Amino acid sequence: MNVAIRELKSDLSRILARAQAGEEFEVTSHNRPVARIIGIPPQAKDGVRRLMANGALDWNGGKPEFGAPLSTQPEGTPVSLMVLEDRQ
Repeated sequence: MNVAIRELKSDLSRILARAQAGEEFEVTSHNRPVARIIGIPPQAKDGVRRLMANGALDWNGGKPEFGAPLSTQPEGTPVSLMVLEDRQ
């Protein structure tokens, strides 16, 4: 949702409460975006809060969704097999 700087200044507490509840705000100046306000859920742990504050993590408070697992069997000869061959 877009919010002008003037509206942000007059309704800061209300806008921050809505952001913490999950709403995202884009702050505008003369109809041009200048900043984005994204809340940190209250149930977030300190480490998560720090990552979110730095912009390194985006979390809506729900269960995380993981991508497909990486293959643990790379191409080539496994190290364990090379070690066994060297021991002979």
